[in-house]
Amino acid sequence: MSDEEGEVYDLKGLKCPLPVMRTRKRLSTLPPGARLTILTTDPLATLDIPHFCREEGHALEGQAKVSNGHRFVIRKAL
Repeated sequence: MSDEEGEVYDLKGLKCPLPVMRTRKRLSTLPPGARLTILTTDPLATLDIPHFCREEGHALEGQAKVSNGHRFVIRKAL
């Protein structure tokens, strides 16, 4: 885990809506401004995670396709 990514949360293998539900729950335990990196294999996460961030006020600082799925870097709303 690097300072750039913050905490890494592996959600690979979970299908919609579980990645968003688990992301919401994990973010609720973190302090405002904390970074959380989400790893998923669910193709719908490319739509769901950005939408979740917009709706909840979190900053989506990074989104990338990686060899085994997708990676999202989220900064929790202040």
